Amino acid sequence: MATLSDGLFNDMDVLGVIGYVLEQTRFIFLVPILKRLVNLCQVISVLLFIDAAYMAIVVAIVKLLGRTPEKVLKWESFKNDDIELAPSSNHPMVLIQIPIYNEKEVCQLSIGAACKLSWPLDRLIVQVLDDSTDEKSQELVRLECKKWESEGITIKSEVRGGRDGFKAGALTAGMKHGYVDEYKCEFVVIFDADFQPEPDFLERTIPFLVHNPEIALVQAGWKYGNADECCMTRIQEMSLNYHFAVEQKSGSSILGFFGFNGTAGVWRIKALNEAEGWKDRTIVEDMDLAVRAYLRGSKFVYVDDVKVKNELPSSFQAYRYQQHRWSCGPANLFKKIAMEIIKNQNVSLWKKVYLIYNFFFLRKIVVHMFTFVFYCVILPATVIFPEIEVPKWTTIYIPATITILNAIATPKSFYLILYWILFENVMAMHRTKGTLIGLLETSRVKEWVVTQKLGESNTLRENLIPPDHYSFPERLRWREIMVGMYLFICGYYDFVFGRTYLYVYLFLQSIAFFVVGVGYIGMSVKSVPSNH
Repeated sequence: MATLSDGLFNDMDVLGVIGYVLEQTRFIFLVPILKRLVNLCQVISVLLFIDAAYMAIVVAIVKLLGRTPEKVLKWESFKNDDIELAPSSNHPMVLIQIPIYNEKEVCQLSIGAACKLSWPLDRLIVQVLDDSTDEKSQELVRLECKKWESEGITIKSEVRGGRDGFKAGALTAGMKHGYVDEYKCEFVVIFDADFQPEPDFLERTIPFLVHNPEIALVQAGWKYGNADECCMTRIQEMSLNYHFAVEQKSGSSILGFFGFNGTAGVWRIKALNEAEGWKDRTIVEDMDLAVRAYLRGSKFVYVDDVKVKNELPSSFQAYRYQQHRWSCGPANLFKKIAMEIIKNQNVSLWKKVYLIYNFFFLRKIVVHMFTFVFYCVILPATVIFPEIEVPKWTTIYIPATITILNAIATPKSFYLILYWILFENVMAMHRTKGTLIGLLETSRVKEWVVTQKLGESNTLRENLIPPDHYSFPERLRWREIMVGMYLFICGYYDFVFGRTYLYVYLFLQSIAFFVVGVGYIGMSVKSVPSNH
């Protein structure tokens, strides 16, 4: 007859077996797998460091030697006694394209700035490509165009019947109008609706194209009218300044290649057409065109002392949509164009390697996934496994060096470096998701949401409110909250049982995820329609 003690011993045996199985699973599977993942992340960390150091060294050498584009390339300004009135045969015909979609708050800024450019009136066409579905926006564009037309500007407002191909479709349709060939336009300038060029923009960029036939694109830098609006816009400014000052400048200086930013750039129309024009196969039509033009032997130049004022997204939702496009699009383009690069016969093997490895694989795919997976998933997990030691050079020295290189581009915001690290790690989760969507081509791969911009003196900006003014349930983002909980639990475990101070980082990073998770970041605007 079984006794109570027999049942107790049996229960203890079962618990012992379960404990033994868990312990063996830990040593046989979990620890080895985690060790291999850590080793892989260490290799990737070194590769990213080498790439960042390479770009920084190139920029430093270029600056020390004073190799500005004007000194390296042929450049000579246009001369005209009265540039506004006198016909000038030595000035090429320029087409300016301004794609607009329900952006009535900012479109007047770009149209007005484009019409004020210092260039002979008989050598300039301003083309507003209005895909707006909002009648008030369309009416505002029409009135703005009539205003400038009455002042002698050749300005065209073109409205399509649909929005096929999004921005790429609008730009393609714009080039098909008869007057583009009739006026024999040689160059096309693209400004998004919130971009406001200085009057001398054309005078400082067009000469590169006129005097250097191998140049297909001149890209100007960006500056931001609302960078000081909130902490989120300051952090964006840091990231974008690094992109232009280091990534674009190094690519321009060494290989004559970088990814076109889709705006504030001047294209040689002949080179654009030879590269088969705009394609809407991805949501990064600008990068797609740049790669195809480069594969045909064209070169690009980035002019860092010419900057065009624009606006940073000040709401987290707008910024998240923008980052989805900027991470999903390049990954999807890489999938579609990799074989074209490999099979191309016009560029050297070194340039192919640079395109595939440096430009796409490291900077557009690996960096996003590595940042989130290592710093927010794998590294926190190592605190539960004391058998795994992650060297300091992986967790401190290399990331600190890369971070400092990023922050140098915006010295005024250096004090925000900690916030920048934590926020970039949060955004890495969204960029990782976008990258995977692009590679796997899921349903959101062609999602295009116009980044909401507010303009300068309008009712939307007057209605800016802190995000905590919305009700609590409306602000919750569960993905961020779940990752924040995971990081907090790992941090607490390390605080109680660990032998390192990794819990300091884990607690701070968990707070960053919680702050975003409850919607307490950026600014918000009430009653703003979604621009799909």
